[in-house]
This record gives sequence, C-alpha cells and structure tokens, in this order.
Amino acid sequence: MMSLLQFIPGAGFHQKHLGFEWGPGDLLVYETNYKLQGIRPRSAGSPSVHVVRRDEDICSPILRKLFNESHLIFVGLQKIKEDVPSKNKKSQFVSISKNYRSVIRACMEELQQNAGKRSPDTHHVSILLAIELIWNLCEVLFIDAAPAGSLLLHLLDWVRLHKSDVDARAREVLQSDSPAQHQSYWDVPAGTQTLTEFDVKWRHWHEECDRCLQDNTFASNRHLETICKILVGDEDTLLEQRELLSTWYHFLVTRLLFTHPTIKPPDLHYYAQSSMNMFLGPRASPEPLDIILLSAFEFDLHQVIKDCSIALNNWWFVAHLTDLLDHCKLLQSHNLQCVSHIRSSYLSYMHVCVSLWQLAVDYFDHCPEFGRVYLELQIERVPLDTERKAIKVLRICEDRQMSEQVRSICKIMAKRALRNNRLGSALSWSIRAKDAAFATLISERFLQDYSNKGFFTDLDLLDNLGPAMLLSDRLTFLGKYREFHRLYGEKRFSEAARLLLSLMTAKIAPRSLWMTLLTDALPLLEQKEVIFSVDQTYELMSCLEELNSGTKDLNQTDQDEDIESTKTELLRLALARNLAMAIVKEGTIET
Repeated sequence: MMSLLQFIPGAGFHQKHLGFEWGPGDLLVYETNYKLQGIRPRSAGSPSVHVVRRDEDICSPILRKLFNESHLIFVGLQKIKEDVPSKNKKSQFVSISKNYRSVIRACMEELQQNAGKRSPDTHHVSILLAIELIWNLCEVLFIDAAPAGSLLLHLLDWVRLHKSDVDARAREVLQSDSPAQHQSYWDVPAGTQTLTEFDVKWRHWHEECDRCLQDNTFASNRHLETICKILVGDEDTLLEQRELLSTWYHFLVTRLLFTHPTIKPPDLHYYAQSSMNMFLGPRASPEPLDIILLSAFEFDLHQVIKDCSIALNNWWFVAHLTDLLDHCKLLQSHNLQCVSHIRSSYLSYMHVCVSLWQLAVDYFDHCPEFGRVYLELQIERVPLDTERKAIKVLRICEDRQMSEQVRSICKIMAKRALRNNRLGSALSWSIRAKDAAFATLISERFLQDYSNKGFFTDLDLLDNLGPAMLLSDRLTFLGKYREFHRLYGEKRFSEAARLLLSLMTAKIAPRSLWMTLLTDALPLLEQKEVIFSVDQTYELMSCLEELNSGTKDLNQTDQDEDIESTKTELLRLALARNLAMAIVKEGTIET
C-alpha cells in the first residue's frame, strides 16, 4: 500500500513522461521521454526502467479483515438485477458505497488503536484516510450526484467528516455553560436549518455584513470586522485562517459556504482549481492526493481512476470503486475492457497473500475479459496443504467446468496419498481425476497389500466403487474381487462362485493372480453342498491346466515351486471330488 511515486526518482503527476505495465504482480515503470528531470538514461537513446514490487503488508490481519468484509459487499453488488428501476438502484448504490466506507473507517480505527504498538500501521492509517476521503467525494459527486443547493451541504459533511476534531470541538462548545463565551465558539459555527432557511439567512447576513464593512461599522473592533469579512467571503481573510482550515479543499468548501452556497456541480472545477492555487501558493507543488481530488471536482472520472492507479500500489480501492461506478453506468464513455483490466489487476495483487485465494474466486467470476485465465493461474498457485483445502479448490474448479485443473489437483493429491501409503485416498483421488493409468497402479498396490496381509483395507471405498470401477481393467478386477469376498462373507456361496469363475474366464483377473483365485475356490469346493456345477467345475479345471502349462517364473525358488505344486494337487483333488458330486446331483435331478 506504499505510494508508487515514493519509489520513482523525480516522478510526479505534473510530469507526463512515465508509462507503466502490470506483470504477474510487479509493476514495470518506464520512461517515454528521455529528458525526465531527476532520471538519467542508462545509455544514449535508451530509457530507464524501474520495477516496483508489491507490498507484503497485504497479509496483515487487519487489512485481511478489510478484504474479507469488502468482499461480501462486492458479492452483494453483483446480485443487483439489471431490470431494477434506476431510481431504486441509486439508493442501493449509495447504500453500498457507504457500506464500503464504513468498512474502511472501521479498519482505519482499528489500525489507529494499534498505531502505538506497530509503527507501520501509522502509514496504513494515512493511506486509508486518503482512500476514504477520495471515495466519499466520489460518492457525493458521482454516485449520489447531489444537485445544486444540496451539493454544498454534502460537501460540508464531507469536510467535517474528514476534519476529525470539528465534531469533538463542537460538542465541547455546546456542552459548556456559556457556549457563546467558549474560546472555540467561532472556530466551529454550525447549524441544523434547512437549505431554504440557510439561503435566506445567508443572503441577509451577506447584505448586512457588506453594508457594515462599507460603512466601517466595526472598524474599531478588529475581531468583529474579521467576522464580517468571513461572512462576505473575503478570500484574503479566509486565507489568514489557514491553521483552522488545514487543507485547500477545506478552504474551498468554506469559500463556497460564504460566497456561493447554491453552487451548481459544473461550476465546481473553477472554484476548486483557484482555491488550490490560492491556498498552496506559487511555491508549493500539489501532492498526488490534491491532483486526484481536483480531478474529481472537475468530474473527470477517468483521470481519477488513472491517478489512483498510479498513486496507490494497492489496487483494492481502484478495483472496488471502479466496479461500483461501472454498475452506476458512469463509465459508459470509457472502454469496458479497461474496467475489467483494473479489477483483474487488483486480483493479481491479491495473489501476494495465499490466504485470500477464496475471495479472489468471486472477483475472477465477474471479470469477463481476464477472469477465467487469471483463475486458472491462481488455482495452480494455491498450496494444497490438506485434503480439506484440496476439496475446496476442487469444488471451485468442478463448478466452473475447469476439467484440466480438476485432473491436475486430483493427480497431485493421489500421488501424495500414495507416497504416504494411504491407498484408499490415493484411489479416490485417481478416480476423480479419471486417470486410468494411475488407478491401475493403485489397484495393483491394493492387490499386493491384500497378498501380504490377507485382507483388504478401505472397505467402504471398495464396496461403493459403482460405475467408477470401469475406469480401468485392474480397478474392475479389484472391485469385483472385493465383491467376491463380501458375498463369501455373507454366505452367498453360489453368487460368489459364479463371480469368481467369471473373473478368470472373462480374462479380467491378471494371470499372476489366477492361483490365488483358484485357491479362494477351495473352501467352496469343500462345502457339503455342491456349489459349482459340472460345467463350472470343468471351467475351473481348464483354468488350472492353462495356468500350469504356461511359462514358469524363472525367479521362483524351489520352496515356492513346492508350494505351488502342493496347491495344484489339492485343487485337482478338490475339483475331482466336486465334479463327481456335481454329476451325481445333476443326474439325480434329471431322473
């Protein structure tokens, strides 16, 4: 939130020879004229280039609170329907503008409370004061669009709000035993009369004071004569009260109050320019804030936005104010792409603090030009620290049909889970990524884990794969093989036998696991009740012989060969016994 101009030697608004471009987050400032005062070109014919980096203070807790609360206001603004009548919209827009300012002021007050503890907060306070000052003026001139007559009353409220000691001093005067005798009485004159009453009284005062001055009525009393000069709006007398006015725009409103209280908006720029010149004098140069306020008084919205973009390295203010002005249809004469670019530029600045990524999503959604691209880049930068956070990011991508980002997130989480030997989580993420190759790898790990432990883990996942098991052949086998074990556990032996046989005959089971499946058939073959029919038994025999006739594993030890040989003999015996029982049973049924 540091001022951009503090980083550029010799740069100011009065110089028109600087260009700038926003990159992924930093600002590149370059000379468009080689004769800039205070900046030397590095070589003849080549301009200087300055890189202005982003401020890391955006991550401070109090400023994060500002971003969080203003985000809610922003989202509410986007929900205002286009078909709402303009008169109703205006009151809504004014209310939203005040809500923004309320959030700024609350943040500013909290920073002021902490100013003694942390010195950087003092700078933030001054920046927020300037932001609220500019926003309030834009609200008066553009959003509320106060007409002639009430315009000055709004400007009086604007000045009083930002001259923080006025209200306190006024209360002190009014609560005293004799307000008229209080030493600050004449420093804070105030009233609650209507505009008409004020106008009548002002004209009367003006005529009376002018007559008294002409007649030298108060020539013997210097103080009374000064009061008369103030009431007729004598500029030299007003300028003598600089210590009470403090700023040129305070002087402007005071000058208008006593010379032109019913001023019309188009006439403001003349009084603003002349008031600034008179108050600052010929030697002082206007500050960036002065130039911004002057542009507002000239009703040059484009220049206000442009100057704020240069003066404030924090794009929060520019983005939100521009968005509100755009909703008010006040930027119709300007390129809509510019509005979208400013909003998007603010969001690129928000990337500094990764904890704000969820807020950025809603802003990206309302950036028609760059939002989608920026969101994709932002998603790639979000650290997926936990599964909960990854699921949040994933849902955002799924809601916006960002299929490539969905796959990327799921693959990252699947690999991480696999590294941590969390097979269930890894399989779940690979299924969401629709990554057949990775799902096959994890299925192999599941089967290997089963071979080592003799039981399956993550049963809730395996029992509820549903259509997802069709992602790969190995995953299909894993799901069906787990289903076989479930059916067996529920003593649904006939269904379990059919499923086991189909896994081998349909070639779904990997050949390396055929002996395991045939061994799983042994308990079914040894049941008192015949489970496998004659045809099914022959198919099991065929699978066993096909397995034994295949190429031998050269890495197999003698002990492994003995074990395999024993299993084969047991299977042949069980199959022969089951075949005989099945023939008898089926023959008896036919008879």
